[in-house]
Amino acid sequence: MLKQLNILLLVVSIFLFSNTNVFAQQKKNNKKAKATAKVAQKNNQKKAKKSTTTVAKKNNTTTKKATTVTKKDSSTAKVNADTSKPDVVIIYAAFKPSLRNAAKINFTAATPVLDTTKFSLKYVVPAQNLFFSYQPVPLKPLALFVDSVFTWTNHQYVKAGFGGYTTPYLETGLSFGDGKNKQTNIYGMYTSSKGKIPFQQFSKAVLNISGIYAINENHELSGKVYYQNNTQFLYGFQPDTLVFNKNELKQQFNSIGVNAAFTRKMPNDYGLSYSPSLNLNYFFDTKKAGEFNIEAKVPVRKTFNEKLSLDIALAADITAYKDSAKKINNNLFYLNTSVKYKLNNNVFLNIGLQPAFDNSDVKLLPNISAEAKIKNERFILQAGWIGYYVKNSYRSLATYNPWIANPAFLTNTKVSEIYGGFKGSAGSHFTYNATVGFTSMMNQPLFTNDFVDGKYFIMLNEPDLQAIKIHGEVGYSIQEKFSFLAGSTIYQFTKSTNDRPFGILPMEITGTLKWQLFKDLHVKGDLFIWDGAKYVAKNLATEKLNAAIDLNLGAEYKIMPKLNLWLQFNNLLNNKYQRWNQYEVLGLNVIGGVVYSFR
Repeated sequence: MLKQLNILLLVVSIFLFSNTNVFAQQKKNNKKAKATAKVAQKNNQKKAKKSTTTVAKKNNTTTKKATTVTKKDSSTAKVNADTSKPDVVIIYAAFKPSLRNAAKINFTAATPVLDTTKFSLKYVVPAQNLFFSYQPVPLKPLALFVDSVFTWTNHQYVKAGFGGYTTPYLETGLSFGDGKNKQTNIYGMYTSSKGKIPFQQFSKAVLNISGIYAINENHELSGKVYYQNNTQFLYGFQPDTLVFNKNELKQQFNSIGVNAAFTRKMPNDYGLSYSPSLNLNYFFDTKKAGEFNIEAKVPVRKTFNEKLSLDIALAADITAYKDSAKKINNNLFYLNTSVKYKLNNNVFLNIGLQPAFDNSDVKLLPNISAEAKIKNERFILQAGWIGYYVKNSYRSLATYNPWIANPAFLTNTKVSEIYGGFKGSAGSHFTYNATVGFTSMMNQPLFTNDFVDGKYFIMLNEPDLQAIKIHGEVGYSIQEKFSFLAGSTIYQFTKSTNDRPFGILPMEITGTLKWQLFKDLHVKGDLFIWDGAKYVAKNLATEKLNAAIDLNLGAEYKIMPKLNLWLQFNNLLNNKYQRWNQYEVLGLNVIGGVVYSFR
């Protein structure tokens, strides 16, 4: 029993000694931890002065965590204490938090690299307006295209009036048809005047019936039947004391004719288009002189493509004149060939030849012309060498000079012209055309007073007349409200077999104006200016007529839907000039009346 008690005391003593060592060791470790924490705290305070306040707080938090870990370790040591051998806790180092070095971005100043690359910039400036220029182009007859939506309306009107110099005026126009398959027009006019000079009177009457009739979709037939009468009396005789019978002085010309044409509207599958025509005319006067004329033409065009085309025209003009003393045959045949080629949008060429048979003479005439448009400009240069015949007949000569005597001969005038110039437009309304050329006229008819009393004009032949010709045109138009067109022709004669080119005007200027001032008021005017022609006086000396200015002005005003008033002033300046020697024109003449429309 005693022995067992001694063993128990020994075990208790060992247990107590072991716990005392553990407590001593823990106390010693705690002192060291506290000392280490104080040192760390001082170091952290020193670093906190250099760092931010946030970092210091983080260090204190970390230190507290280390202390907590130590306490936990101590507690764990107490729980897990092994009686076999003492527990020892060794702390090798204290946790020292630190911040990572921040990365910094450094900027280096440097000059930019020069780029030598050049970019090609193209600017396209659109048109600033929607107006289209009016380009001078040759007139070509084309078939009327009738819009199916448009309703054709026939017009009929009668115009009547009366004025000074006992001048009645009557005019009418009638149209019939549907405007698509057939169309017939009738036109008639009559006027007369009587001046203050004895036998100074004239009259004029015209009647035309024309029509266009569609045969099928591609062909149409057009025709015309006409009659024209011009009556005047030979009042320009000297001395004026001569006595004549009125029938002896009567100069009356009548013309009856018919013409027909067969036209293909559009080229066929082979690119061919054609328009053959036939014109028959009989012209006669009161002195038993008459002339029969037949004119036939067959023009054909072959279109190869948009740039190339060929024109061929065969023509025959046959004239047979007869009076109480003689017969004259005057025939002209020619073949006009030309090739039209468009190099590009700016250059156009026309190259051709025209063999002609003038009665018994055979001639070869040139037909060469060129046009070049300045790029991006509405300015066109033009040049050419052309030749053509002017058919002279009793009818054409009497139209040019109504005081002509019966012709003793009939010849055709061969014209050759070399020219150059320009044309184009400025703006959207103004157009111009100007040429300068050298002109040669062979067998040109001239006119001089007869050597009895001067009332008739006899015809002379000029075999070779040469001149420098200057021609110009200007035009200005604004839709259908305003239009003005003026032209001038100047001849500077350089060669003439006769003393002077008698009867030919050396300078002529013409102009016409149409102006819609208001909705119901229209104004029109005509201007004629020319230099006087040369003539042969009674003493056989060459004289020159005075220059002349003739201005006509007219107006028309609507007073009712179908009724208009019109007023016309002829020779407004009252200039009593002479176009032909010894024949003075009428002075100021005022005519007025009404126009009634059946539409």
